[in-house]
Amino acid sequence: MKHVTIVGAGAMGCLFGARLAESGADVTLVDIDPARIALLKQHGVVLADDAGSRRVALGAALAEEAGPADLVLFFTKGMHTENAARSVSHLAEAGALALTLQNGLGNAEAIAQVFAPERVLMGVTDVPGDLELPNRVSSHGSGKVVIGGLVPGAQGHAEPVGALLDKGGWQVVVDPHVQVAVWEKAGFNAALNAISTILRVPVGGMDNAPCRRVASAVLDEVCAAAKARGLELDRARLDSRVDFGLANHKAHKPSMLQDRLAGRPTEIETINGAVARLAAEAGVATPVTQALADLVRAGELPE
Repeated sequence: MKHVTIVGAGAMGCLFGARLAESGADVTLVDIDPARIALLKQHGVVLADDAGSRRVALGAALAEEAGPADLVLFFTKGMHTENAARSVSHLAEAGALALTLQNGLGNAEAIAQVFAPERVLMGVTDVPGDLELPNRVSSHGSGKVVIGGLVPGAQGHAEPVGALLDKGGWQVVVDPHVQVAVWEKAGFNAALNAISTILRVPVGGMDNAPCRRVASAVLDEVCAAAKARGLELDRARLDSRVDFGLANHKAHKPSMLQDRLAGRPTEIETINGAVARLAAEAGVATPVTQALADLVRAGELPE
């Protein structure tokens, strides 16, 4: 587990790329922007964390130029996952493992359209990362990574990938029930990100009774949808995460709000949209989650 290709050179891609390169991995960042690729090739990633600020050299390439890899790590936006996986299909054909730590639901399944399901891992992370410049990322505090197999046949690959990530300095948990962790993170994001985007307020702007009622209704729906699909989420843990976020991340702008403010498409379809869609397939109504998804969608319509 030496050669790592990271698809998506945003904040998390640069952060994971730099940390893994520092730990001895041969890392190549893949992006669709030739200018960013040139910048990364020449200057590497500037990483600022609790150990200080330093420049980390690593590789960078367009997808078709990416060389052999033991692991392909996906950090693109959810709406780009399928195309991203197809762009590195040559790595899948050569036997690489795939891991998604992206937000939302459905990313691993999209990747498994290209990579064999038995070679696809999925997970979540709460590692903080902010892209301050195209090649400068900051991350302060600790973070955890939870990973597991998309299907039982993939679970055996989680240990060596977890060991690789552990060398990068993160607390890694290998969990055979990783689907629960993915759904719980999606539920947290569904409860807060859409509200933030619609109201155009940071997290602290949702610390009030009306927003809490809406967020709680979303969590009810997410838990019901997950249960209908055979997954038992920990509602008390979800409530605690929402409470902690509202109390401690008041100035934070969720990525969905950042996309809206920048005029970019949001990940609504892989968060609220995916919850509503999967719930409908299981016969569960999600009127609040669906309404939030529609309001965010309406905000993306041309004027």
